[in-house]
Amino acid sequence: QVQVVESGGGLVQPGGSLRLSCAASGFTLAFRGIGWFRQAPGKEREGVSCISSSRDLTYFADSVKGRFTISRDNAKNTVYLQMDNLKPEDTAVYYCAASGGPLCSQFDIWGQGTQVTVSS
Repeated sequence: QVQVVESGGGLVQPGGSLRLSCAASGFTLAFRGIGWFRQAPGKEREGVSCISSSRDLTYFADSVKGRFTISRDNAKNTVYLQMDNLKPEDTAVYYCAASGGPLCSQFDIWGQGTQVTVSS
């Protein structure tokens, strides 16, 4: 079964850190761009970060620049989103998605999401 599964979400205090994982199965993640998106209650889904298959292209939303990093371990078929200095406004369901090719576009495989809550 072709799928991506997110993990690593949870409850964290402001200023804390979490590392989200996006594990792929049924396909080789190494050949695809992988993106992270989030959706907060009452808001539209927004792009957070993305990494191309060759790692030479990365994208970060302005709201997370300097706080989030993205990396991939192709041997483990997994992409990570390291989130530091978390803020309450980072609270959302985080989704990963695989693109149809090596770049960050046309995402066609979506996970079910993992909840991130930043609160004291």
